[in-house]
Amino acid sequence: MSQSSILGVVVLAVGVVLLYFGWRASNAPVEQLSEALTGRYTENTMWYLVGGVVGVIAGGALLLRGFSQR
Repeated sequence: MSQSSILGVVVLAVGVVLLYFGWRASNAPVEQLSEALTGRYTENTMWYLVGGVVGVIAGGALLLRGFSQR
């Protein structure tokens, strides 16, 4: 397994964990109340969600790059 593939798996895993924490935070009662009143999530929840999406995309790209170099 190439270094790119290993790094891709790590980044993908971190992205999935961040998405999970963002999803859990967005379902919290205080977060839902804040979203209902302001129309958007809090800054911390948005960072978790955006970081998770970026991590999943970057990790997937690194994995594909590692497999295409074989």
